[in-house]
Amino acid sequence: MAEDQDQDTASNNTKSGDRDPPAREDDSSSSQKGQDEQDGKKDQDGKGGDEPAKPSPLKNPKVRIGLAVVGLILLVVGTLWFIHYWRHGRFVQKTNDAYLQADQVAISSKVPGYVEEVYVSDNQTVDVGTPLVRIDPRDTRARAEQAQAQVDQGLASMAQADAQIAQQRSQVAVADAQLQGAVSNLKHAQEEVDRYRPLVAEGAHSAEQLDRLLQTRDQAASQLAASRAQRESALRQDGTLRAQRQVAAAQVEQARAQQRQTESDLASTIVRSSIAGRVGDRTVRVGQYVQPATRLMSVVPIDQLYLVANFKETQIGLMRIGQSADIQVDALPGSVLHGEVQSFSPGTGAQFALLPPQNATGNFTKVVQRVPVRIQIDAGPEARRVLLAGLSATVEVDTLGAKKQRERAEDESDDSKDRRKDTHEQDVERDRRTQQPGPGK
Repeated sequence: MAEDQDQDTASNNTKSGDRDPPAREDDSSSSQKGQDEQDGKKDQDGKGGDEPAKPSPLKNPKVRIGLAVVGLILLVVGTLWFIHYWRHGRFVQKTNDAYLQADQVAISSKVPGYVEEVYVSDNQTVDVGTPLVRIDPRDTRARAEQAQAQVDQGLASMAQADAQIAQQRSQVAVADAQLQGAVSNLKHAQEEVDRYRPLVAEGAHSAEQLDRLLQTRDQAASQLAASRAQRESALRQDGTLRAQRQVAAAQVEQARAQQRQTESDLASTIVRSSIAGRVGDRTVRVGQYVQPATRLMSVVPIDQLYLVANFKETQIGLMRIGQSADIQVDALPGSVLHGEVQSFSPGTGAQFALLPPQNATGNFTKVVQRVPVRIQIDAGPEARRVLLAGLSATVEVDTLGAKKQRERAEDESDDSKDRRKDTHEQDVERDRRTQQPGPGK
């Protein structure tokens, strides 16, 4: 039995020995291959397998101290920035929707005509009264001469009327004298009739003598009536002549007014600048026919530039007139100009648009509105040489000064609210006492 077991064990060992050598060969070849790959990688990296690993830079005390110092500096800077922002920065309102503007004047002609000469060129600086354009004055001069002729004609008519009035006055004086003579003759004839009438009745004189006296009296009465009519006619003629003189005087005044107008038109053939500034957008050319009110060019007052900044409606709560502003014009990089808030627009930009928005109809989308704020610019001569109308700018307005005003307004609102509350409580208490029944009821 024991022998059988020994034989079985020997046979098993023989079988296993027959299988073990190939497995060891495979393991050794795999290990050799992996070792060769690692050696190849090390050779490619240029590092030897025996080199020690480098220590981390954070383990260096100097590096850690430097990082701590940098972190501390950043913390201090951040803290200072936050303090500055909380105390001052949050009250500075900023916008880049700002542009330089000027109240430019459009130059136009007052009289029609052909342009004979243009005295200025594009972008030329001009003063008040500088000649810009000359219009052909011949037509205007002809109208002025015609007006002068009408004035002379009116003066001649007035002189003729004065002469006729003087002559008529003489005729009126003659008529007055004739009337006085007729009155005297009639009076004398009536006295003779009255004197002879009793004598004829007594028979001292004949009736024929009385008839002749009566006839003389009647003739004197007729002469008196004719003298009166002649005097009235002379007076009416005098009135007519005086009216004609007034008409002639009115015609003279009209002619003189027309003469002054034509003289003004003649002077207006020289178009002059009404303000000091710089010529821009010159469209007039020699030989061009222009009508009154035709724009010839524009004059921009460069020395009177101002800034219009369009702030959001959420930014103007603390803005007040007179607050300081810092201006950075894109044409002057790195330079900061100073200014002052001058005025606020009475409405947002949308209200003055050609088609204002109608939010009562259709779907509503809330859009932050912008309010134009006019800012006066304080700039020197060197800066103004660069500043032009239409340039873009960035504006910062310091509204810190209005913080106290807002706080006072809030305090006043709180006080008013407390007073209303106290008044309401007193009213409630008074009503409660009034409605409470008295004793014995």
